[in-house]
Amino acid sequence: ARAQQPAADAPEYGPARGTLVIVGGGNLTGSGINEKFIELAGGVEKKFVIVPTAGGNRNARGEAIAYDEARIVAPWLKLGLKHVRMLHTHDPKVADTEAFAQILRDADAVWFNGGRQWNIVDSYASTLTSREFHKVLERGGVIGGSSAGATIQGDYLVRGAVSGSDVMMTPEPHHERAFRFLRRTAVDQHITARNRWDDLIPVIKKWPELLGIGLSEATAIIVKGDRFEVMGAWKVAVHDNTRLYQPWEKPYFVLSHGDVYNMKARKVEKYG
Repeated sequence: ARAQQPAADAPEYGPARGTLVIVGGGNLTGSGINEKFIELAGGVEKKFVIVPTAGGNRNARGEAIAYDEARIVAPWLKLGLKHVRMLHTHDPKVADTEAFAQILRDADAVWFNGGRQWNIVDSYASTLTSREFHKVLERGGVIGGSSAGATIQGDYLVRGAVSGSDVMMTPEPHHERAFRFLRRTAVDQHITARNRWDDLIPVIKKWPELLGIGLSEATAIIVKGDRFEVMGAWKVAVHDNTRLYQPWEKPYFVLSHGDVYNMKARKVEKYG
């Protein structure tokens, strides 16, 4: 049988179904972003899965880190969720088993906590679990995450180096790829508090086909198909190599709460 061709109007960047909530880190209390994530999933009665793995797989002695599920889900219970579970393993062999991944089969939403994004890659890349993450979206569900949980949603994994989060382009080939919920992008975070506004410039210079998205703290993009809307307290920097910049300008432009951007057309469709 011939491979089915994607529809002409199929999204090139975001998911064909489902929604992404990609957050720049920081304290989200009062931002409304977590509440928006819950709303997009269908409300507090839906099934939520929280992934703390970016927080680390092993300690300094090389011992596997154990996460307390009650502590991980507690902030979400405070927001009213009725069905919320933790998903974590340090072992990709475990992540490739049906017993581990089955929790995702009927999940309505998945949230990736912050930390270092390469830990998420080490645990789940190319496993049954990673495929089930994508199936949550295919069913019309929601994937969200903040800080490292934002970067893991893109395509090229910035700050994927084990040596430190100041290294934008990792020398480790197995830490170069994120999970591609949002394709053809490189997603950075904490750009305001950590003064990372310009850090995507060399990444987009090396891979000009990518769209660079830098997110401030307590600020999110809500992605549906090839469009996203900015939500939150501060700004989103968009590094678009196809755009003409004047010599005195930075090679990116800035969006704010309520702005809507079309990634496929590479244009702002609405200013909030």
